[in-house]
Amino acid sequence: MSEPAEPSPRSGLSERDRAVLAVERRSWPGPGAKERAVREQLGISPTRYYQLLNALLDDPRAVALDPVTVNRLRRVRDARRERR
Repeated sequence: MSEPAEPSPRSGLSERDRAVLAVERRSWPGPGAKERAVREQLGISPTRYYQLLNALLDDPRAVALDPVTVNRLRRVRDARRERR
């Protein structure tokens, strides 16, 4: 999945964007497991993954598709920003 797929008519998000959110919905057993899954399942580097994820957190379509995950991640991101 090197380039974004066509947006889904249902959510307006690409298949890759929906896959990024799906990765975040899962729980991970230990360090490195998520990064390994990102490389294997999405075919992108963890750095690129987090860039895409951060952009999704500001996308209203992502909130509409998965409000629980997106709002949880926004809270985590905001708490990290406040600690800086």
